Amino acid sequence: MSLNGQRMVVTGGAGGIGSLLCRELLELGAKVTVVDRTESVSNDAVFLRGDLSTLEGMADIADQLKSQRVDILVNLAGIQYFGPCEEQSPHRTALLYAVNLLAPVILTQALLPQMKTRGHGQIVNVGSIFGSINFAHFATYSSSKAGLRGFSEALRREVRADGITITYIAPRAVKTPMNNEKILVFGRMTKMKLDEPTWVAKQIARAIAERRKDVFLGFPEKLFVRINAMAPRMVDQMLMGNDLKAKTLFHLPTVINQPRSSS
Repeated sequence: MSLNGQRMVVTGGAGGIGSLLCRELLELGAKVTVVDRTESVSNDAVFLRGDLSTLEGMADIADQLKSQRVDILVNLAGIQYFGPCEEQSPHRTALLYAVNLLAPVILTQALLPQMKTRGHGQIVNVGSIFGSINFAHFATYSSSKAGLRGFSEALRREVRADGITITYIAPRAVKTPMNNEKILVFGRMTKMKLDEPTWVAKQIARAIAERRKDVFLGFPEKLFVRINAMAPRMVDQMLMGNDLKAKTLFHLPTVINQPRSSS
């Protein structure tokens, strides 16, 4: 398993998982450029300062990347929100969708032409199990990752004759600073498993090197992804207990018998 000489760009590469992933990629022989707002000093990657939260910032990064050869783009940067949907401000909501979904699309659009010209390349979108099993109180986060999964699947079908690999990787919950105290309490209440970031980084690096298509990390979560796709109402019932527990963290009234949508 080698990425020898491959020129890679990793967004969010200065973060908890990102810095570990960059270290793995460098050890596999890749030449890595990190795109982030905060410079990382933990590895030998080239650093490109950029802000993926605004259209102007995305455009600036896209223009800089278009001027250099990029064999593999890894869209890793992300923002999480845990709480009642209506309590997330419009600004924070727009910020989440910008970083989690719009930025990967914009950067991918910028790099596809050069990959098509060469006849090979790889786009790696790091999503989440939450994008396939859409959890209550993670509504915007789950839907942004669901969108990223949909984008990956559609794009794979679009460029399959161009020699370009589209890899979608979905970790489950990971022990990172993204998890605030309420998430940690929720995790203990529901016995949610959190993976070690070092292990997750290794799995992502391996999936990239093997040019895999869809990778879901963690069991039984990867099984529930399939169940949710076939029988989502069954998963509704399976998750109801945990959803009600989560409500207690936000002092919301518990409503068990809600009317079912006809759609």
